[in-house]
Amino acid sequence: MTQIATIAALAGLLALFFWRRPDQAANDLVLALAAAFLTMAVWRTALILLSARPVRLPPEPAAWPRYTVLAALYDEAEVVGQLVERLSAIDYPPDRLQGLLVLEAHDPATLAAALATPRPEWLEIMVAPPGGPATKPRALNCALARATGALLTVYDAEDEPHPLQLREAAARFVADTDGRLACLQAPLRIRAGSRFLERQFAAEYASLFEAVLPGMARLGLPFPLGGTSNHFRVDVLRAVGGWDAWNVTEDADLGFRLWSHGWRLGVIARPTRETPPRSLDCWLPQRTRWLKGYLQTWGVHTRRPWRLGWRGAAALVMTVGAGLVSAAIHGLTLAWVAAAVLVSAMAGLPPETSLLALSVLVLGAASAWLSCAIGARRAGVPYGAADMLTAPAYWTLLSLAFAHAVWRLVRDPFGWDKTPHRPDAPAGTEHLADVETVSYDRLDATAPLRLSAGHAAAPEPVA
Repeated sequence: MTQIATIAALAGLLALFFWRRPDQAANDLVLALAAAFLTMAVWRTALILLSARPVRLPPEPAAWPRYTVLAALYDEAEVVGQLVERLSAIDYPPDRLQGLLVLEAHDPATLAAALATPRPEWLEIMVAPPGGPATKPRALNCALARATGALLTVYDAEDEPHPLQLREAAARFVADTDGRLACLQAPLRIRAGSRFLERQFAAEYASLFEAVLPGMARLGLPFPLGGTSNHFRVDVLRAVGGWDAWNVTEDADLGFRLWSHGWRLGVIARPTRETPPRSLDCWLPQRTRWLKGYLQTWGVHTRRPWRLGWRGAAALVMTVGAGLVSAAIHGLTLAWVAAAVLVSAMAGLPPETSLLALSVLVLGAASAWLSCAIGARRAGVPYGAADMLTAPAYWTLLSLAFAHAVWRLVRDPFGWDKTPHRPDAPAGTEHLADVETVSYDRLDATAPLRLSAGHAAAPEPVA
């Protein structure tokens, strides 16, 4: 209620200002938006520079910690065999592994497909007990109670983790001498095809996982985790209550909740590869759920923002807050620019749009393009001039997803919009297989492993 009252009071004051002094209010609004765009441009550029700094891999530990691998699956009969094959390729001592495929009793097709698929001895099938809400984080919490590892990671149905990813994460945890590292995020890399949505989605992921999150980790700041390939200390995960079963982006919430309890986050270099949504009818429900979850996360952590401290609150604003605002205004901003240009062109007059507003808008777009271009180069995904020119159309789609997210938050706040997955097509040619191998080799040789600064005292490190 306090949040609603605050929002209503601010909206009332803003409306009163526009009513009493419309010209000054419009000018102040333009200046405020210009300052926001400029701040984001500087922020993106700083993160690009910070994320470029490499550090050395930690040495292998004398004894590998026991590791639990979780994959919560629902309606994934078509891809469960592919996932099991990819998990079987993980290079980690088998006697130190526990794997759980967490299935639902009311999903007999996936259960039958999992039972029919040959699995390594360490990979088991677990059926989650009945109950609600019917969400991925609830299934993960059920599996957390059965986890026997000191460390734990989560994968999605379509994932292909690097075989050495667990070894890198375990070495990092063991080398964490102050014991304050609670979670490591692996980069997610998208197999981009030739379609518009695939290429923009891949570049967006590359910007986030190759520039933004590593830069924030270098600054020792919290960030919203990706929904997969998070590596946790099990004791810490249990101490903070696991995942929020009612949040449809439980990963974003958990990153900031760990920070609020005095822990810190980091990133690793070895990636997980994923297939992008190939059409709008797949992309829109997924992005709607993400933005709805961001709204939930924003609401939860702004209820008592002092728990995050000023650095954590700033990180929340620059990630979750900026993501929501940009998604909300992209379409309106581009429509305003297009309308101003078209009206002026039809009237034969120069645009009356403020030079400051246009300059800052271009600067903000340029910083977004730069972040995508640098991230794409690091991730080895395509991003060229044509992708930059068509990016505003993709940004406009984010506004469509934001409108859907607000509506869904009101009508069905805890409903989970399931993303359909299909098996990946075989490479088909030796050339494509070679590209994949070269990509991993380049990653092992050149991708930076980034360390994050300490934040607060914590128990003993993993042994």
